[in-house]
Amino acid sequence: MSKIILFNKPYGVLSQFTSQEGQETLAEYINVPNFYAAGRLDKDSEGLLVLTGDGTLQNKIASPKHKMSKTYWVQVEGEPDDKAIKTLINGVDLKDGLTRPAKAKLIDEPNIWSRNPPVRERKSIPTSWLALTIKEGRNRQVRRMTAAVGYPTLRLIRYSVGSWTIEGIESGAYFELDV
Repeated sequence: MSKIILFNKPYGVLSQFTSQEGQETLAEYINVPNFYAAGRLDKDSEGLLVLTGDGTLQNKIASPKHKMSKTYWVQVEGEPDDKAIKTLINGVDLKDGLTRPAKAKLIDEPNIWSRNPPVRERKSIPTSWLALTIKEGRNRQVRRMTAAVGYPTLRLIRYSVGSWTIEGIESGAYFELDV
């Protein structure tokens, strides 16, 4: 049996335990030895980060060849139309190639914590929320996908990895689990 940590990573925190620039890292939140992030979540993204000390499990979670789904709640600038949603679902042509098909739908604004600093919003441009599920993990992929269909990402929260979610885990908190 392996142990994992489900961590709700706040905005601005690096997905690693050390930093040369004095930036906030996982070490400020998690004091459990021999656990490492299975995958990454950009500094300016929030939400679920799975950590484990089991190398095989870490590879299964992080490696795109295992196609573990990851769902993101994405606040975008504007109100995506049917064409944009359909493109997200069928695959978006990015500089590094066509993305795999995804699940995408408009959702109501989730009941979540406030972000520090707050998201920059323009009074004349509405914002919307999407649930976007992908099974690959290219660098800044979700942000690049939404921008490519004309709706830049303002806030990005990873809601789930496989069947694990951030439900009941406050921002900056974690939960240990046997798997």
